[in-house]
Amino acid sequence: MPRLPIFRLGSQAPKSDLPELTAGSPSLRLEGLTVGVDNLRHDVVLSARCVEAARVQIARLVGQYGEVKDLMAEAIEPAALANVPAWMRTQQAHGKREKRNDAAPGDWKSLLKELGLAALNRAKSEGNQSVDLLARLAMIKQLRAEMQQQFALAVERCNALRQNCTRQNVLQQYQERVTRLKVSRKMILRKTALDLFLTLREIEKESLARTRRSLFGLNDVHEESYSLLLSRLAFSDDGRDDYLCAEHYVMLGNWERDPDRYTRMREIVTTFLRSLYGEDTADDVLEGWLYHPENSHRLVGSGSPDSSSESQGQQQRLNAWVRLLEDEAVMECIIASYHVVGLLGEYSPLVNPQQLKNALISREECNRVERLIQENGKMSPASLYSAVSKVAGCRGAERAKIAARFLFDFLRYHRDLRRQETLNAALDTVNLASAGSVQELSRLNGTLYEFLLPDESGRREEVRILRHVVLKADVRDSTRLTRTLTEKGLNPASYFSLNFYGPVNKLLGKYGAEKVFLEGDALILAILEREGEASLAVSRTCVLAREIIEIVSGYNAIVQRSGMPGLELGIGITLQDAAPLYLMDGDRKIMISEALNESDRLSGCHKQARKMMESDAGFFRVYAFQVADVPEGASPEDFTWSYNLGGIRMNEAAFRKMQQEVSLQPMQVRLRTEAKLSEIAEYRLFSGMVPVDRDIFRSIVVRESRVPRMDPTDFSFMGWSERTYYEVCTNPAIYAALEKHAAAK
Repeated sequence: MPRLPIFRLGSQAPKSDLPELTAGSPSLRLEGLTVGVDNLRHDVVLSARCVEAARVQIARLVGQYGEVKDLMAEAIEPAALANVPAWMRTQQAHGKREKRNDAAPGDWKSLLKELGLAALNRAKSEGNQSVDLLARLAMIKQLRAEMQQQFALAVERCNALRQNCTRQNVLQQYQERVTRLKVSRKMILRKTALDLFLTLREIEKESLARTRRSLFGLNDVHEESYSLLLSRLAFSDDGRDDYLCAEHYVMLGNWERDPDRYTRMREIVTTFLRSLYGEDTADDVLEGWLYHPENSHRLVGSGSPDSSSESQGQQQRLNAWVRLLEDEAVMECIIASYHVVGLLGEYSPLVNPQQLKNALISREECNRVERLIQENGKMSPASLYSAVSKVAGCRGAERAKIAARFLFDFLRYHRDLRRQETLNAALDTVNLASAGSVQELSRLNGTLYEFLLPDESGRREEVRILRHVVLKADVRDSTRLTRTLTEKGLNPASYFSLNFYGPVNKLLGKYGAEKVFLEGDALILAILEREGEASLAVSRTCVLAREIIEIVSGYNAIVQRSGMPGLELGIGITLQDAAPLYLMDGDRKIMISEALNESDRLSGCHKQARKMMESDAGFFRVYAFQVADVPEGASPEDFTWSYNLGGIRMNEAAFRKMQQEVSLQPMQVRLRTEAKLSEIAEYRLFSGMVPVDRDIFRSIVVRESRVPRMDPTDFSFMGWSERTYYEVCTNPAIYAALEKHAAAK
């Protein structure tokens, strides 16, 4: 189409007074993925249970919106089965089950969420967020294909019932309903697509978005990709659906003679932009501006002016925008596009939406629509007359407000059309490997991406262990505690069991932890990280350790009110970036790991450090002090006093791994403390959210501190060493400060 003549503002403002517009473009990049056996696309297999649930749900929606649900569930006589397609014979019993299964829609949503979480966990374990994007693309492609297939099957099923019907009156009803089903194809698929879109959006908001940001942080590039996947046009064939546009954007013309068709309106908008920013503005610059709907507010506001200088400039540009629309003879069409929305539910599908819109501005077209309504006999033209009157009476400020609204809605529509084009191109790179031979070949070559539910992934023990984390919970002065309880005539064994071991045992399944060793004053647990699982071993171990501290503190508060002594714990957490070794003692596996020794050291508390620090710990529960110069070749730990009372200490490898597992953000909170050590404390706090279970997240705060050099005789400060240590904070006051800081943002 030739470019429109450049429109000139009556009193053009200097470019320095024009708002700076935001530019953008759709982006969905799949990086670091292996192409499939055809060397062009990525081979994907989705969970069979999830695919089957989607098939049942879409069939249900097609039957519901096509008003043939009863026909699709109707039984077929055995004598007629010879003339029924094979798929119908196999699904007959399934249709009866579906009729009784009222919880199926919820099951489908739950399975879809579970599959999404599994894909995120796999993406995290492989360190590539594109893996999750690939899973989302595959699911959209599967749903798109299933919509078309289930509609075709619904028509085929209804035709089969009609052909096998012997009663004339019922046959006539079948014929009418099948005809109506075929005619309403677009409407049925649109409503089905809307239902799927809303389900995907609910899952995203309820669970997937939070989990994704917890695992990967906030990445603008990837967030744009996920926005693209959740566009309202994601399930539309070409984005030109009149009803969809009328309800969520603005209904533009579709016919060649329409002055407000999309291509022409885009040209008018770019003409307006060139009139402001210069005729030589490049096409790619204009395209970038059109991608951001917020630019419309910067240019012309919302159509409701105020007295600010910025608003005065917007009002001037808005007046010019209205004049341009009127000069191009499209203003009346735009006004009619908004007033026709309320008529669609009343007069369609009897009247075509475009015909109904044109009836609001053309007397000749209005007469045609009026005759259609009167011939129907069941409708009144009163609503049509009222809308015609409103369009004709739209003047002055109301026209300007509609013009401003249209610019925003048009840019949103243009952005989502661009997103749909990008999505379609990305979907072409996905191959849903349904054929068994293709699956097997791709699997053998290591190019198959299988996204399965956890219970479809095979036996957990058969998956290769990549690394493991060891947690040691050490009870302080257990000998003294046992003696005190015995002297009081109490049973130390039941005390430890009820207040420590028993409650902790209940946590193991929740975190996927296993018990390695148990003795009178210590408990050693391990979390194994396996191939293909969420890479969250350290983060989950830290949350488990926090829960252990909280449980013991809660029981201490109870028993101490009864005059019994409380438990004092110190916890050490160590990561070893390898699978543990085992030796067998009969049928019992015994773990061999360097992490066991290190976790023992980290959970310990030196008597001298405790004596010096017990009344001076402040907000923290873990400290480390170098008490002498370390000779060359010696281990620094041999010259370090550790303080760990009610705290959790982790090694540096665990902290670095945790930074990869979840998004740890520097915590901009300074804690005020009266502790003497605060005068020389040098630390940084990091906070993050750890996904524990579906829709359950726990806050975690980690403190990184330098190891000070101290004089062991009087515990005076002698400077800083080059070493650091790490504490998982357990003081509730720190988490209260974090929540207060977050609420203040």
